[in-house]
Amino acid sequence: MLGLGARPACPADAPGPPKLTIAYDDNRHGGRVKNSAGFSCAVQGSEKTVLFDTGEDGRLLLANLRSLGISAKEIDAVVISHSHRDHAGGLRYLLSQNRRILAYLPATHSGSLMKEVEQQGGRAIGVGRPLQICAEIFSTGELGTSPPEQSLVIRTPGGLVVVTGCAHTGILRVIQMAKRQFGGDILLVLGGFHLADSNKNEIEQVIAGMKSLAVRHVAPCHCTGERARELFRKAYGAKFIEAGAGRVIDIEGLR
Repeated sequence: MLGLGARPACPADAPGPPKLTIAYDDNRHGGRVKNSAGFSCAVQGSEKTVLFDTGEDGRLLLANLRSLGISAKEIDAVVISHSHRDHAGGLRYLLSQNRRILAYLPATHSGSLMKEVEQQGGRAIGVGRPLQICAEIFSTGELGTSPPEQSLVIRTPGGLVVVTGCAHTGILRVIQMAKRQFGGDILLVLGGFHLADSNKNEIEQVIAGMKSLAVRHVAPCHCTGERARELFRKAYGAKFIEAGAGRVIDIEGLR
């Protein structure tokens, strides 16, 4: 595993672009899934199958995953963005179904989550600094303090994919860090943008900032808020991706 400052190149025989499946979200996109407040997204097609966040209800999470053709047994790692229940509540139940999953938890304020992993006989790593999870998938490390939160960065041939839980520290800061630490253009930003309580002017400033950072595609969901989602939809047009539980995004299809 690589720590702070590491920027490894993908090996020549690395797997192709991954597929992202939103398994848990406030919004429902389609399919035989249920929506509920929280977030979870599976990353498949790379060296490992990684689940980012677990929503609040582990039984609902696993039911949705099954409906989407994903078994708990095939998950190699789970990354918890932060300790709020709507992102980490399903962790215990997930581990009860697959104890070999390696859990990557924020190093700060994650003592109760560490105990949950230990009680299920699992293994956990506390993440403070940027960290490589597998060949193309990285954690940003903890950003901010209220609460400390990690995001996921996926290196693909088309650019970086950034997946956020809530982006409490600010979605622009997360994107800036990803570009600086891991290098390359931003192909997609997916997840909660934490804009539900922001006014129109504040949201438009964030959109302008993302445009200036050359973010090509956006898929806002969870805590982004419907007003912000609509403004992003208008600003990004065909590059806006409707996101919600049941949505599957083939990264190879994005340009």
